[in-house]
Amino acid sequence: MDSQVKGFEFRGNAKEWFGIWIVNLLLTIITIGIYSAWAKVRTKKYFYNNTYVEGRNFDYHATGKQILIGRLIVIAALVVFNLILAALPVIGLVLLLALLAALPWLLVRAMLFNARMSSFSNVRFNFVGKYGRAFVVFLLAPIGAYLLIAILGGGAAFAAETVGIAVAVILGLIAVVVLFLVFPVIDRMVKAFSINNHKLGVASFEMNVPVGPFVKAAIFASLWVVAVLVIGGVLIGGPLVAMFSDLEAGIEPGPAQMGLIGILYLLFFVAFLPAVFIYQAMIRNVIYNNTTLEGGHSFTSNVSAKSLLWIALSNMVVVICTLGLMLPWAQVRMAKYLADHTGLIPGADMDSFIGEQQEKVSALGDAYSDIEGLDVGLPI
Repeated sequence: MDSQVKGFEFRGNAKEWFGIWIVNLLLTIITIGIYSAWAKVRTKKYFYNNTYVEGRNFDYHATGKQILIGRLIVIAALVVFNLILAALPVIGLVLLLALLAALPWLLVRAMLFNARMSSFSNVRFNFVGKYGRAFVVFLLAPIGAYLLIAILGGGAAFAAETVGIAVAVILGLIAVVVLFLVFPVIDRMVKAFSINNHKLGVASFEMNVPVGPFVKAAIFASLWVVAVLVIGGVLIGGPLVAMFSDLEAGIEPGPAQMGLIGILYLLFFVAFLPAVFIYQAMIRNVIYNNTTLEGGHSFTSNVSAKSLLWIALSNMVVVICTLGLMLPWAQVRMAKYLADHTGLIPGADMDSFIGEQQEKVSALGDAYSDIEGLDVGLPI
């Protein structure tokens, strides 16, 4: 790393984490899942506390009780919803639409909770995202994209039967292009909403990444998928067509055909899993390398898709072969790799910056101890 870059460091170890993890697991089983709220706190606290940069570490301040209350509220709402749906289906449909509209609000409250319960060097994070923008990012844009693709796809099918195959092909190609562009565009919207609305103290984060790098990452990932599927099609296309012909004729598949089906599953695994890590590595790097923290601070990342894939696959094999007992080792291994390939470029003396943030937060009288968010277990 450059001399100006202060690397992140994960100081946890598998042996220490295994002791915490196994207790979390056993108590969660014994309490029929109730302890999982406290297990989540202990997990986050361990990984936060052991992540350092510039000799300062992170911390997590939520309690198991706070998380359990959030989960109970969600469970109670779902129970009431299902009871109403069973008794009054029409009202249940209205409630379903209401729940859908409430999803962005829940995501915002969850982000607020997780931000305010996290800190770096005793300075709390904050989240200032609003419902209106969340509604567009998490609901309106995905639904709109889905409807557009469905209309184009339906139009292509209709054109094939009425207007002609040429128009159907054009509409089909447009649908494919829209589908290809939708994911990176929406992914960029989600990440920008999350990062640009986070603060450390009162200092704002800002992600300056256009949609281009997201599309580029999607192209590289897609090229891998296409290449694998084309090569696979050349190698097993003939036997595969013959097998489907046999199935249509009512011929039961034999051992050779079952083996071919297994190869087909393996082919999809080889095609799509590396593509996920290609996309993740490229996006992580471009986001970190183009995100700043008010005060002149910036970040770096140089993770490799090949390394991420190797760690993920080898972790998976080891965890499966040990019936899950090596999961703590796998988690620590991934945390160490990500920390080792992440850095901070301070724009000023960190002592001065942290002291300034503590003073500003104290001056605002921000009551971070209050439960102003809600942890509902959503993947944010």
